[in-house]
Amino acid sequence: MRVVRVNRSKRANHFGTICEKRMARKRRFELDRASWHDARFQNGTPVEIKSTMVEHADGQPGNFKIYRKYHDRLRRADGWYCFVVYRPHGRSGCTVLDDKMVRACDLPLVRWHGGGAHRDTQQAKVTIEEIY
Repeated sequence: MRVVRVNRSKRANHFGTICEKRMARKRRFELDRASWHDARFQNGTPVEIKSTMVEHADGQPGNFKIYRKYHDRLRRADGWYCFVVYRPHGRSGCTVLDDKMVRACDLPLVRWHGGGAHRDTQQAKVTIEEIY
């Protein structure tokens, strides 16, 4: 018997896409994916949708990854973040537990560090508690 392991980042991407679509319907965004945002309000203002599991498989609480280059651009455009906390169920489903809109310029103080090399920028991890 062959065991197939699901890549965690692929699953996170899958659940992130589900959250993006649900928030687009709920908040009336138009999905408009770019490197630095995922959607736009009807007036054209950019929105970056960030989602995280409420708790990871290892019991650690979820967190949101913010990338400096994209955050700076979102701030300059007077953009917003839509933060989404979800709980996965089964292989492909998830339940959105909470969501919150935050202006990019009102994001809590973050500590930038390396780790965003694949995006050629610094990153920060923002806890669920810092947003809610």
